[in-house]
Amino acid sequence: MSQTTTANAAWEEVRAQATAIPEIYGKVDFESMPERFTVDMSDASTLRGPFVGRRQALLANHDRVDLIRAYTMMGDRVADAYAALMPKYGFSRLVQMLKTACENGLEAVPDPPPQLGAFLADMEQKPDWLNLDLVNEGARIERNLYANLAPYLVRGGLLATFMNKYSALPMALTGNFSGSLAAKRIFETATFFTLTVVPGALERHGEAFKAAAMVRLMHSMVRFNVTRREGLWDSRTYGVPIPQIDQMPAGMLAPFMLSVAALAKGRKEFTAEERARVELSRYRCFLLGLPEALLGTTPEGVAGPMLTRHATLRKSFDDATCGALVRGTMAAELSNDNSLSGRLSRRLEMGFSKAFFIKHYTDGDPAKAAKIGVPFTAADRFFAIAAALLIFPKMFAYHTASRIGFLSNWADRRLVGKIERLLRSYGHADFVSDGTKYKPAHA
Repeated sequence: MSQTTTANAAWEEVRAQATAIPEIYGKVDFESMPERFTVDMSDASTLRGPFVGRRQALLANHDRVDLIRAYTMMGDRVADAYAALMPKYGFSRLVQMLKTACENGLEAVPDPPPQLGAFLADMEQKPDWLNLDLVNEGARIERNLYANLAPYLVRGGLLATFMNKYSALPMALTGNFSGSLAAKRIFETATFFTLTVVPGALERHGEAFKAAAMVRLMHSMVRFNVTRREGLWDSRTYGVPIPQIDQMPAGMLAPFMLSVAALAKGRKEFTAEERARVELSRYRCFLLGLPEALLGTTPEGVAGPMLTRHATLRKSFDDATCGALVRGTMAAELSNDNSLSGRLSRRLEMGFSKAFFIKHYTDGDPAKAAKIGVPFTAADRFFAIAAALLIFPKMFAYHTASRIGFLSNWADRRLVGKIERLLRSYGHADFVSDGTKYKPAHA
């Protein structure tokens, strides 16, 4: 299917939202694009670093731009329709019915609404492109990363959408990234992605499958709540809350980094190991509701849509929204362990998180980070280096062991055990969004 055909089909789905789910989309004007979307070269976009010079070429691909334009206005048709039942069933009952259906099947839910059946059926389908053996191999490879590196990056994965006011506003309105709630949301995000590399967790009755369903419902509850309250959401400025295009940066981050590295070496295809990791991300994103058109299978197929998303998203950093989210995330206390080792672990994680933030979100400039409220001291630098010296040799050792026949299974079992301990330390993840606790945010 060509990009033009795909974009036309996407636009049909976009416009159908208004009549299919009027509770959320009835007041959205789908015939005009919101302020957040721009193809004007005189407007600054969110492209950064070496990609800035590619903006004109990216915008010249009109079919891809039209595809990104469509997904900028698309939510989640099945999860949104289910979330729109809140006035009838209530917040808690919707959550419980979905949990029961995920754990025991739809037949375990007394008199289930058809919207729940449609939601579950959407997740249960096996797309033609899906290769579960490749997905499982990708999960095996990525267990090294999630066991050894991810604990030091649990904050960083959230910041991709927080650096722009248009994509950050929904999270600011929920109030879930301030005070003690920030740590909870950070751990929930870490829990979901970490669960997806646990053996069997992505299967129909696995924990990652259920977590994906709960994440989709949480996002849909945000859409329902912010659009229903008068004066809380301006679709002419922000479009639709949490559109599909804003879920791509986190869901496809690893494939994007692999793609950039491959293209820099002149490669047009992924290696076998890279392909397995990409397939894991693609299936994870599929379960989260992302359309196949955003889930590329080649380096250019992955990098192109991601860069076009950045090239069409208007640059705007609002301190009261973006800055507050960044500061709340970076200041969250992720451990209550006051032993010497506990305090040391916190300093290592914080130093590494700050270094990651500066490298990826402030163009490597500590002064820019300090202006946002994330100072990078000499002590932070020391602990960031110390963390790197701890993390990467360990990852190399596990990577080497995974390639040696008699050590491979032993290394994998060790990684699985470490991941299970990490998940316990992250605590219970609710994956819910209670609209009664939302509050207006300056934007």
